[in-house]
Amino acid sequence: METKSNPTTLLEAVQHFSDYANCHKFMMEVRWPDGVIRCPKCGSNRVAYFEKARVFKCYAGHKSPKFSLKVGTIFEDSPIGLEKWIPAVWLLACCKNGISSYELHRALGVTQKTAWFMLHRIRTAMRTGSFMKLAGEVEVDETFVGGLSKNMHKDKRAEKVTGTGGKDKTPVLGCLQRGGQVITTVVPNRKRKTLHRLVGEQVEAGSAVYTDALASYEGLSKAYDHQFVDHAIEYVRGRVHTNGLENFWSLLKRTIKGTYTSIAPFHLSRYLDEQAFRYNQRCGDDASRFVDTMRQTIGRRITYKELVGEAR
Repeated sequence: METKSNPTTLLEAVQHFSDYANCHKFMMEVRWPDGVIRCPKCGSNRVAYFEKARVFKCYAGHKSPKFSLKVGTIFEDSPIGLEKWIPAVWLLACCKNGISSYELHRALGVTQKTAWFMLHRIRTAMRTGSFMKLAGEVEVDETFVGGLSKNMHKDKRAEKVTGTGGKDKTPVLGCLQRGGQVITTVVPNRKRKTLHRLVGEQVEAGSAVYTDALASYEGLSKAYDHQFVDHAIEYVRGRVHTNGLENFWSLLKRTIKGTYTSIAPFHLSRYLDEQAFRYNQRCGDDASRFVDTMRQTIGRRITYKELVGEAR
């Protein structure tokens, strides 16, 4: 889909999509780029549009034949109009340090709880997956995400901090192809079996893999050209370093500390998807990041009960 006719700035996006006709036209191009409208339930193209009601009707003969532009997307069953949803997608896709639910609730005139739910729906669309593995020169590193004990009240510190280092924090593994994409995964631990399995799933065999001196990485040389740098001695040895991933971890943690303040481990994977999406789209402009995010809203959905862990 061409982006020339679409807004290139936030101001243009707010003005452009305040008109439902523009929202409709844009969503039609995103959902059915070939111009053939298909029912999201059965895939039939025997569909008619009722302009006054703003709904489509499928004549393939099944229950609930009517559907709107939101059905089959992250926007499904939301009472919020597209004129608010679309600027929200623009903000999260293009703000380098993210946007908090309180900022969004003030900007759009919705409740903070609604804004929080909207942001998590958009993060669901930002999740990227591919059968293609990383290759070439790949940096592998892990980090811990969690609150700093020095910032906690002494009662909370005694409750939540029961050890040193990464204890009581959530470990995250990252794999970065130099000049390419980053893949992040919340891991249960940093044991050799866990890290070797994930590296095997995400990195093509025979690639050059650079890590730090963590003992769990020992043995990667069986499948990769594995070299490591001991941070107790040096941070760079020629091309052997993990500085690219360290940069990504820095961006992630500045976003968490500066914008989100606190993240529950249960939701961490979606915040990682958000940051990884923006990082992987770093060479594009705001308009292209926005369009790519909107394309990924199709065929994905998360309900509030799923979000808060109440779904069966």
